[in-house]
Amino acid sequence: QVQLVESGGGLAQPGGSLRLSCAANERIHMLYAMGWYRQGPGKERELVARIVSGPTTNYRDSVKDRFTISRDKNTVTLQMNSLKPEDTGVYYCNAGELTPSRPGQYWGQGTQVTVSS
Repeated sequence: QVQLVESGGGLAQPGGSLRLSCAANERIHMLYAMGWYRQGPGKERELVARIVSGPTTNYRDSVKDRFTISRDKNTVTLQMNSLKPEDTGVYYCNAGELTPSRPGQYWGQGTQVTVSS
């Protein structure tokens, strides 16, 4: 069973940076995508960024030019710069048959990101 373990997150000031990492406990098929979802207070879970072999990346519009997703074998990283209060939420690593419109079958436990002055 694939398990995803996230690290990083925490508190940042507006304009600051944070880095999230997610490591799978076993080999993720290279055709599978890896990515990050987030759920803000009172909001639905939404796709933040996705990466597949190629690499091909997808970002939601609100994070383009601020966030960068990268992948190295079974680890996916999300570098978040120029953070805004609206980036606050629980960030979940996701992997598997992840598409821009549907999550993959594997989830991490989530890590809190809070952007506040």
